[in-house]
Amino acid sequence: MNLLTSVVLGLCCTVSAQTVSGSEEKGLIRPFILDAIQEAKRLVDDSYLYSRRTSLERVRKNDYIKPSDVLRLMKQPKRKAREAVRAADYLEQTLRIISEKTHHAHKRSINATALLSHEELRTIEDVTGCAGQTLPPPCRTLPDLNRYRTANSVCNNHINPLQGASNTAFTRWLPPVYEDNVSEPRGWNPERLYNGAALPLVRLVSNRIFSTQDQNVQGDTEYTLLITFFGQWNDHDLSFTPFSPSIRSFSNGINCDDSCERSEPCFPIQIPRSDPRLPLRSNSCLPVFRSAPACGSGNSPYMFGGVPRLREQLNTLTSYLDAGQLYGSEEGLAHELRDLTTDGGLMRINDRFRDNGRELLPFTKVPSKMCATRNRILNTTGLEEVPCFIAGDERVDENIALTSMHTLFLREHNRLARALRRLNPNWTSEQLYQEARKIVGAYLQNIVFKDYLPHIVGTDAMNKQLGKYPGYNPNIDPTISNVFATAAYRFAHATIQPVIFRLDENFQENRQFPTVPLYEAFFTPWRIIFEGGIDPQIRGLISRPAKLNRQDGIMVDAVRERLFAFNSKISQDLGSLNLQRGRDHALPGYNEWWRFCGLSAPRNVAELGRVLNNATLAQRILQLYGRTDNIDLWVGGIAEPFVPGGRVGPLFSCIIATQFQRIRQGDRLWWENMGVFTAAQKASLSRVSLASIICDNTGITRVPRNPFLFSRNQADFVNCGSIQGLDLNAWRETDDSSSETASDENEIPKEKESNDLQDLMDLLDKQVGQK
Repeated sequence: MNLLTSVVLGLCCTVSAQTVSGSEEKGLIRPFILDAIQEAKRLVDDSYLYSRRTSLERVRKNDYIKPSDVLRLMKQPKRKAREAVRAADYLEQTLRIISEKTHHAHKRSINATALLSHEELRTIEDVTGCAGQTLPPPCRTLPDLNRYRTANSVCNNHINPLQGASNTAFTRWLPPVYEDNVSEPRGWNPERLYNGAALPLVRLVSNRIFSTQDQNVQGDTEYTLLITFFGQWNDHDLSFTPFSPSIRSFSNGINCDDSCERSEPCFPIQIPRSDPRLPLRSNSCLPVFRSAPACGSGNSPYMFGGVPRLREQLNTLTSYLDAGQLYGSEEGLAHELRDLTTDGGLMRINDRFRDNGRELLPFTKVPSKMCATRNRILNTTGLEEVPCFIAGDERVDENIALTSMHTLFLREHNRLARALRRLNPNWTSEQLYQEARKIVGAYLQNIVFKDYLPHIVGTDAMNKQLGKYPGYNPNIDPTISNVFATAAYRFAHATIQPVIFRLDENFQENRQFPTVPLYEAFFTPWRIIFEGGIDPQIRGLISRPAKLNRQDGIMVDAVRERLFAFNSKISQDLGSLNLQRGRDHALPGYNEWWRFCGLSAPRNVAELGRVLNNATLAQRILQLYGRTDNIDLWVGGIAEPFVPGGRVGPLFSCIIATQFQRIRQGDRLWWENMGVFTAAQKASLSRVSLASIICDNTGITRVPRNPFLFSRNQADFVNCGSIQGLDLNAWRETDDSSSETASDENEIPKEKESNDLQDLMDLLDKQVGQK
């Protein structure tokens, strides 16, 4: 029986289901389902295998790596995430094949889920492996569940064990708006009209709304550049949306790098005719890949009964503030990042280089030229390339400011672990690691709510939503929302300076290793190793201003025109990528989110002008979009005037505050929750600041008390000796009869000396590896 005949037979059986017994119906349709699954698995496996081999060859053999390669390789799913994505692709392609065969048979489009019964869809879930991806584990089998977090945050919520866990789907606060009501992105069909107007090309919007000449950048008079890169570091704790592992179309085999055709998973950015980039390339588009699908949605596993199964995207990180960007968000990576050669509970460090005696991140073991874009070192075996660093988040090498943040907290973990061992010599390696990890997680939760978010969401949102801790509520879902990860928390892209400031001990331009253009600081770990370590960047972050987001200067060309551009004039455009990703994820438009936040949505150019406090900008936006309902969320959100005390407008303030409110209340292991820390430990943790972490882990001796606040001429800088650090006395284990307090010798000393990117794409899994 061929597939087409099977589809027709399946349709007949489905329509006449009431007259056929369950067992007979299931028996008749099974070959039709299994044929589609078998074809889908073959397509996906062949495409994955081809893509892996081709991609690894590009980064291992070529001296020049294209910006699109860098972006895609950085966004590949790894380990368990790759298994989850493969299962979701099996399911997606199975349903596509069923729909296409049905269309050929009946000359009309029918969604596959409308043809299949609940039992048949469950069969597809089971055979493709998607069902296994959404099965909650038995929490009672996990050790120390009430003391320490699991790496993947499984069982944080005992009732819903997968809630907020890594490798699960984002949640939706509003239904997605797919063009086919199932999976096609907004703007997939260029001829499709929205409210009588076509959506503008995202690159055209970027050119006309976001463009800023680097020489016209205005610095923020209130906040330092740390607010930008701490924001990036914090974002990398909460969300990572992998691209599809395939570099070619599942349906017709075209290579996404060589064609401007839109065919799953290829979703290229079309370059408008007036664009100055157009003459520089043969193709009139920038290669972009769709985000990988997830098994199940963030709100419910599946929808049946004739209602289409909507595409959802995967978050490979946990939804909690748990320092996953440092420790890893799944057990395999977390284990790999630990130093298991000693019993000290330490994180693994670089075994070849030091930063003035201090620790550096370890190198990946994967051979690649992705980070060897500028320099080589000479050793006894000849020329050797500097590899990429590895950390809990694979974006660690994206720029040297972010790399410096990773390094700072790696050192802090090891500093804590050593101090805890001195304090409690009977503790095991596991206990030392988990206690130090728990403290670092509490640091971040404290710093984010006390020192960072107030400067972002503003006074009203802090008072109404993010003030005093209300306690843990197991009914609050902390899962990261699609709108937060894909749009609102990308606000800091408008605060990026075109350079990474590198300063000397006097906070002046470092003559030996001067300030470097941002586009020359992408994927350059060798700059950390050979150009002064992390101190020059940290000094720049705490003493130089962030870029001020202005309506006439939203994004610098360093990220809009030269993103991941190494030796080529062709690069990616972050503004266009933000809009394309929002359309890929089917985010509702700007006005829908205003209504979600209880605000009055602008209906015309006059009302939009009042919202933006800029009639000219409102007119430019509506010249592109035609109707206010069509405006992409990130366009309207990033253009809004700041709320009082903040650095975002009312809409992004609402979304960001709502997300962090849910993260805090829905976290059973939040640092302020009863029983997580003792009262004495919480009192000590509440006094920790980012300034003390910098003082304790670098050679910097003068810092601002609040490193997020810009102090012209360092007027508010103080000596590190006056910065209060963490008092570990509360962590000392003593006999019940003892009431002694620790002496000064048990305080944590400042560490001056210390005692892979994992595979850009995992090794072939067993199934593909056997091909």
